[in-house]
Amino acid sequence: MKTQKFMLRSLSAAALALPVVASANADLESKIANPKNWAAQAGDMFNQRYSKLNQINTSNVGKLQVAWTFSTGVLRGHEGSPLVVDGMMYLHSPFPNKVFAINLDTQKIVWKHEPKQDPAVIPQMCCDTVNRGLAYAEGKIFLQQADSNLVAMDAKTGKVLWTAKNGDPKLGAVNTNAPHVFKDKVITGISGGEWGVRGYLAAYDINTGKQVWKGYSTGPDAEMLIDPNKTTTWIDGKVQPVGKDSSLKTWQGDQWKIGGGTTWGWYSYDKATNSVYYGTGNPSTWNPSQRPGDNKWSMSIWSRDVDTGKVNWVYQMTPFDEWDFDGINEMILADIDVKGKPTKALVHFDRNGFAYTLDRTNGALLVAEKYDPKVNWATHVDMKTGRPQVVSKYSTAQNGPDVNTKGVCPAALGSKDQQPASFDPNTKLFYVPTNHVCMDYEPFKVEYVAGQPYVGATLSMFPAPGSHGGMGNYIAWDAGKGKIVQSKPEKFSVWSGALNTAGGLSCYGTLEGFFKCVDAKDITKELYKFRTPSGIIGNVFTYEHKGKQYMGVFSGIGGWAGIGMAAGLEKDTDGLGAVGGYKELGQYTDLGGSLTIFALPN
Repeated sequence: MKTQKFMLRSLSAAALALPVVASANADLESKIANPKNWAAQAGDMFNQRYSKLNQINTSNVGKLQVAWTFSTGVLRGHEGSPLVVDGMMYLHSPFPNKVFAINLDTQKIVWKHEPKQDPAVIPQMCCDTVNRGLAYAEGKIFLQQADSNLVAMDAKTGKVLWTAKNGDPKLGAVNTNAPHVFKDKVITGISGGEWGVRGYLAAYDINTGKQVWKGYSTGPDAEMLIDPNKTTTWIDGKVQPVGKDSSLKTWQGDQWKIGGGTTWGWYSYDKATNSVYYGTGNPSTWNPSQRPGDNKWSMSIWSRDVDTGKVNWVYQMTPFDEWDFDGINEMILADIDVKGKPTKALVHFDRNGFAYTLDRTNGALLVAEKYDPKVNWATHVDMKTGRPQVVSKYSTAQNGPDVNTKGVCPAALGSKDQQPASFDPNTKLFYVPTNHVCMDYEPFKVEYVAGQPYVGATLSMFPAPGSHGGMGNYIAWDAGKGKIVQSKPEKFSVWSGALNTAGGLSCYGTLEGFFKCVDAKDITKELYKFRTPSGIIGNVFTYEHKGKQYMGVFSGIGGWAGIGMAAGLEKDTDGLGAVGGYKELGQYTDLGGSLTIFALPN
């Protein structure tokens, strides 16, 4: 008996000594582990957008054919992708945010959900009426509506189980992001930086819809869920506590209350650290002279504890943003060699044209290099301070309001916008859809009026001069070294999310409407392309059904690049400058809204 008690005590002590690893949502994790599914927007929680399926590969992808198509019945921009879970496909649309459940055996609509939203929401959405997709967990489908309502539906019947109000659209607080499920919480953000909305990330209980926590991007420490002594950032070449009032000290007066830093991008999760990773957007207004200071913590990469929302670490990429280099792009988590050292990395391709590699466990800055050689607003990032070294010629603040700063590269829509990149564990490279676009930027004074646009700048955009003349590149990137490995030019910006597969493929879509697959080892080798009904700003995905692999993508031109066509805008400076830059796009495609599914012939 004494021996048994001693063994039990020893086992208990050993168990206590083991590192505690948080669990993800067990149901969702099991669905993701089955490569036949596409159970999350990125295919996984690391935002890698990689599939282990290899039936379609470099040797046979040229034989792909259209297997079937589906129209959502909505024009405007179709971003994101459907989900596939155990033989069911769940599709979404732009406003009014329809949801369809399709049985893949019969391709029949099992149920359809069409929210009754106030059309007054539409003019409150800066850059088209897009929606970036659904989330799934534990037999529920989660939809983040444009009007800020977060909705949970029964995956079998479409019955609404609960609804949570996430923001006030009358103040410009609308939603375009996809919700994400981590553990027992559904995580969502907010849009509206161009309306002076103060950004935040919020977590809701997946079973009840009750808000669990809400962390703001700017303001007092308590409202950001920052512990000034425990939350860290990159200072003087090392990780150090942020200190008290780290945000408040960097804003003039109460400007932080309408300071932007919205969170409409993609979120990732690492259960080893129990952390959600995401980015915050531009400060408000776009006229920098009205908000002197670093404007923390807009334009930043964040790590928060999923259970409490408390901030582990935060790193600001573009202090005192003068160009609308919104920082919401996805955080890709990958274990890679960084300068010869195995690293639990976070890789982020920012709108500002720099690709960042950080240690995701503590926020240490490891690599920061340009991923478009035409980037000119800054010479480099000082690795000790973490700050970009701004070229005075392209400083819109230094030039002052009512002065047109010309030839800034990249344009406000960035070297990459929200279109997510992919990571291939076989090549250890990142595959990045990019914009090759520059701009002229003229700030002007603007007064804040609740519920009205709060921009304060006039922009015009154009292809980066002195290069291939096109507006896009598809690149392969080495995040450990901070170097472009290969680059494939495209006529227009590549606004589609990438996908890599175990079949050696890297696939994406173009604004003209081409679905393309290239060789992951040599992306200059185009192995397949097909013209879909409209321009592609959706994300490529793949799944397997009844032993057959399929690939698919939404087509439906829109988003910021296609806002002129989607909203019928004509002036070059409309659409925050995008209309003039992409006016030639109308010669190649038109509005649409459909899903195209590809497969190999039988």
